[in-house]
Amino acid sequence: MGSLTELFTNVEFTAGNVFIRVFFFFAITIIPLLFFFESRITHQIASTSDIPKPPPTKVKQLRVYPIKSCRGIVVQKAKVFKTGLDLDRNWMFVDATTWKFLTIRQLSAMTLINTALTENDELEISISGAPDLKVKIAAHPSKDWLKANTELVEVEIWGTKTDAWAYAADLAAPFCKFLDKDIRLVYKGPSPRVLRGSGAPKVLGRTQSTKFADMMPVLVANQKSIDELNRRLKLVSEEPMSIERFRPNIIVESNEPWGEDVWKTLRIGGSGEKTEKKREGVTMDVVCRCARCQVPNVNPETGVKNKKQPWDTLMSYRRIDRGITFKPCFGMLCAPREEGDVEVGMEFEVTDVTEQHFFLKSL
Repeated sequence: MGSLTELFTNVEFTAGNVFIRVFFFFAITIIPLLFFFESRITHQIASTSDIPKPPPTKVKQLRVYPIKSCRGIVVQKAKVFKTGLDLDRNWMFVDATTWKFLTIRQLSAMTLINTALTENDELEISISGAPDLKVKIAAHPSKDWLKANTELVEVEIWGTKTDAWAYAADLAAPFCKFLDKDIRLVYKGPSPRVLRGSGAPKVLGRTQSTKFADMMPVLVANQKSIDELNRRLKLVSEEPMSIERFRPNIIVESNEPWGEDVWKTLRIGGSGEKTEKKREGVTMDVVCRCARCQVPNVNPETGVKNKKQPWDTLMSYRRIDRGITFKPCFGMLCAPREEGDVEVGMEFEVTDVTEQHFFLKSL
């Protein structure tokens, strides 16, 4: 008896035999493919369920970066909004002519622009090496104040347009002189900047937005991973690097380096037990790994960019995401499910894990 393929080939192509040909086509091609993909999916689910969850640990440090690409602030506690930690990337500098965003990528000296919070809830902006220069603005400006004292404009960040409140040109004058560039300071406007790529609504399952962060609202990093990277850097005669270079919001203790690669869902604070009341703590979805550019090569203390490190070392062993193989990964990008408070020392728990992270480009 001939094979199904031979039978399919020998059936005369007539109107009466169309159904038979369609049946044979499904029998020979589609049905086997369905069994193949079913077995692959079953294997993936099984392998994911076999990944051990790491034991609970603690939040080691919290950082916010009020002005994009400028020096951040270490805080003991912070309010988490769905758009990110309070004050984080709420402001950015833009080119005064094109209204396009500016970062350390173009102007490494931006890391020498410092931010601090005053007791009067003001954001104090200064420049390293210029102790007498201090510009202060409201850390939480009201809508009425913004309408009266700023101008609502359209700015561009990563190829997309969004609204922003532009401060008066003279406020940015000292920073124009320092960077030798005509710039303006802007504050995120009221229109949501909806997540794209791995955080797009059809992928995340909900519509969520962020302020002026590159991609996602929160970046979580593992202290053990920077320790392991520094061990490798020492082998090539490089000085250890602070985790500040990677600009994370939440740094956690861990039992092992790079365990974060399989994080899927996180919870900070709370007992982890379901009760009739709303569960305490803040839950975050780990949207994707953070693919890195060469911003970490810039020393935040000096503004000087290292031509090789840590980029070269990371490229040698951290190109681990099949979705973006030309960049190394460090840290995990997250989207909070709800608002809440986080504090240094709070319990940090990985509640779900996966081996299926796949970076989807959004920039």
